[in-house]
Amino acid sequence: MITLSQSKSTDDLQGIIDLQKANISTGISIHEKESQGFVYVQHSLEDLNKLNDIESHVIALDGSYVAAYILAMTKASRADIQQLVPMFRQFDQIHYEGKKVSDYNYIAVGQVCIGKTYRGEGLFDRCYAKYKQTFEDRYDLAITEISTSNHRSMRAHQRIGFEVIDTFHDGVEQWNIVIWDWRKKG
Repeated sequence: MITLSQSKSTDDLQGIIDLQKANISTGISIHEKESQGFVYVQHSLEDLNKLNDIESHVIALDGSYVAAYILAMTKASRADIQQLVPMFRQFDQIHYEGKKVSDYNYIAVGQVCIGKTYRGEGLFDRCYAKYKQTFEDRYDLAITEISTSNHRSMRAHQRIGFEVIDTFHDGVEQWNIVIWDWRKKG
């Protein structure tokens, strides 16, 4: 039975790392990337601990096994992971509904991943429902960037309410910046 909670222990964070390793873009085939999606950044235990000290990540547990996760990053953690600093810089430059994204009180989805054997069972939606329930009273919106080549992730995010507000190219990859505005009801 799958239970949803927030990461509380080193074992939880290590489970996130293990799931990342199994789904990192550089470690899976092109076919798997195209059909199943991928994650782009591999975090260290130290990185995840720093983030978790500010806001705990949402995890789905099958017993003690981390079956899925959604990482939580805030403006306070914007400099903690070097690979993600450019993402926060992008957020500073773009506008949403007439003001800079950085002027909103937002939480950044650092990454989302569903274990291979748990896909297609609604776990993505359940994890995001938990994410919203956990954070919507403290943040106006959730924001992240998704590679335009990660079609599965784009479709799933749009299905639950994320909308594309900007697209950019970082010299290697094209990215969509997406927002889920929790101030909008419905």
